Amino acid sequence: MAGGGTIAATSKRRKNLAGPSGWAGLLANARVFAIAIFASLGGLLYGYNQGVFSGVLGMYSFDQRMASVVDNTGKKGWFVAILELGAWFGVLCTGYLADRFSRKYTIVGAVIVLCIGVIVQTAAFHPSSTYGGRFVTGLGVGSLSMAVPLYNAELAPPEVRGSLVALQQLAITFGIMVSFWIDYGTNYIGGTTTGQSESAWRIPLGLQLVPAVILGVGTLFMPFSPRWLVNNGRDDEALQVLSRARRAAPNSDLVQIEFLEIKAQYLFEKETAALKYPDLQDGSWKSDFKLGLYDYISLLRYRPLLYRVAVGTLTMFFQQWTGVNAILYYAPTIFQELGLTGSTNSLLATGVVGIAMFLATIPAVIWVDQAGRKPVLISGAFLIAACHFIVAILSGLYEDSWPAHRAAGWAACALVWIFAIGFGYSWGPCAWIVVAEIWPLSVRGKGMSIAASSNWMNNFIVGQVTPTMISNIRFGTFIFFGAFSFLGGLFIMFFVPETKGLTLEEMDAIFGSVGLVAGEQQRLEEIERRIGLDAYNDPDPDRAVSEKRDSDLIEKA
Repeated sequence: MAGGGTIAATSKRRKNLAGPSGWAGLLANARVFAIAIFASLGGLLYGYNQGVFSGVLGMYSFDQRMASVVDNTGKKGWFVAILELGAWFGVLCTGYLADRFSRKYTIVGAVIVLCIGVIVQTAAFHPSSTYGGRFVTGLGVGSLSMAVPLYNAELAPPEVRGSLVALQQLAITFGIMVSFWIDYGTNYIGGTTTGQSESAWRIPLGLQLVPAVILGVGTLFMPFSPRWLVNNGRDDEALQVLSRARRAAPNSDLVQIEFLEIKAQYLFEKETAALKYPDLQDGSWKSDFKLGLYDYISLLRYRPLLYRVAVGTLTMFFQQWTGVNAILYYAPTIFQELGLTGSTNSLLATGVVGIAMFLATIPAVIWVDQAGRKPVLISGAFLIAACHFIVAILSGLYEDSWPAHRAAGWAACALVWIFAIGFGYSWGPCAWIVVAEIWPLSVRGKGMSIAASSNWMNNFIVGQVTPTMISNIRFGTFIFFGAFSFLGGLFIMFFVPETKGLTLEEMDAIFGSVGLVAGEQQRLEEIERRIGLDAYNDPDPDRAVSEKRDSDLIEKA
């Protein structure tokens, strides 16, 4: 790869020193695992928001309070989708904030914004308050959806990075599952029809504050991302974070190689920026803002980076157009359309969707770093497409006579549950893994913000149009989502490279952004020699590293 053979050779040596992948690797990195679980509370909040409103929409007391919106398909779509619109704005802002103020403090800020939105939603007495509360909540949820997987990806060792990032999706599906069953339980407060208490829907909305407060306070005690620390000149802190996370001494080969790889990549990109924009190196806010803006522009003007933008945004596009959030947002309505009568029965069937998706995500957490990203995404896409097409056929045949064809109705419901399983093990976790790991250090925050914003914008569109689609084209809705699911599988098959087991820095090789210019190769090789990374490529690396440390000690003396 670029920069000569030094990084390739040292990366091979690092892999030899590293521990096992998958579940065994998680157990070998207990500290990182614990931090990732805690950080993934952001995913729980994301999932809870995705699921809780579908049940609330079907509650009698909420319908009575917000009837002017709930009973209108167009307004109902906006009622749901306004959160996704807020999340889209939140993600776009988060790219700059995560690079400027750290992933850690960005998570804290997002939690504060989310709590404000939740309080407004919970206390709402009019649709306008709910609209406003959901938009503000979306700002926080969207920011968390980007900052949390970014933080996890940068803290995780390469051999378990996919599993740690997949915890984000596991947390999301857990949040969805919990929200469905809380809705099912609180639906009985005061009865399920006339006389139902407004606590039936205010309690599930307000419960979001509990994990949010835990996440916000706890994040203050979590370490900074080592890659962000390097990017901000705090090398000693980065080395200490890596040492604690890898449970190895700061001067161990494993920690030193990973640290120097990060450092070499950072220096290369910094010196490249200095060559490209020499008049913007004064460190002022204005210059930093322009550099950030030019980074966004470079994502579109530089072909290898544009390739990453295409992979990130289209992966998120196809994730949303599998129809997953159409199912999550409107599951009770969809189950009623498939022949289940009564809000309680439809909420119960919706709860099964949550359980199926959560359980299916667990294997992804354990084995994604062994199976790879592409096989999982491709198989999931084709399974999801098959479920959509068969449900469309059953609905086309029996939508006007479900009571007379109960077996067909239950088969359609079961296929929705199989859809949840297919999404849970594939596009749920793996799409976020791919998006989190494909960016170079200098534009990682901004690149991921664009990809995540694609997720939320398409999420917004799905939430907006689904009620109208269900009402007007009926079973054609499933054909529509099935076609896009199939296309998503083909996209992954032919256009997305396999990223399993690569460091965040090694991504440059497969995306062709390194080694295109001989001058850049020479500059990176010089940086590697300057910081001592080439010592780990010596035929006798222990001797070479020892000599390097002796030299450093003499220089310091």
